[in-house]
Amino acid sequence: MPTAAKLTAAICLAAVGYILSLMVMPLMPESTDFGYFIQLNAVLGLFVGWLVMGRRAGRGTTAAINNGLTGVFVLMLWGVGVQAINEMIRLAMRNRYDGPFEAMVAVFQIGAEFAVIVITVPIVIVAVIASIISGLLVEFAHKHGR
Repeated sequence: MPTAAKLTAAICLAAVGYILSLMVMPLMPESTDFGYFIQLNAVLGLFVGWLVMGRRAGRGTTAAINNGLTGVFVLMLWGVGVQAINEMIRLAMRNRYDGPFEAMVAVFQIGAEFAVIVITVPIVIVAVIASIISGLLVEFAHKHGR
């Protein structure tokens, strides 16, 4: 059922996904072809906001901040995971793996490499601030969006 909290959460996390994507791009090697990187992360933000944060609204201010932190963490987890799968498929099309099990293991290796690149102080600070703001906005939308 659509609610103001779910819509607000989706919009907030789409914006967070967009902003964090712009911050991650300079950290990657210059030869990286980003393709639909920004758009994909914004769409992931829409889904995570709607499905994760929107459902958990209406439990108070502390829970709202925790909801925001959880939402942004899940967004970053899914973002790294989807980008790792995308990279694995790109490498698999170049016959880099001997079998499907090796390709599946590579997803976790690539994801770990991406996570190490992404976890920097500026990105963590922006993610924490954005998560707190998003959580409070979702809580406000839940209380006043009826």
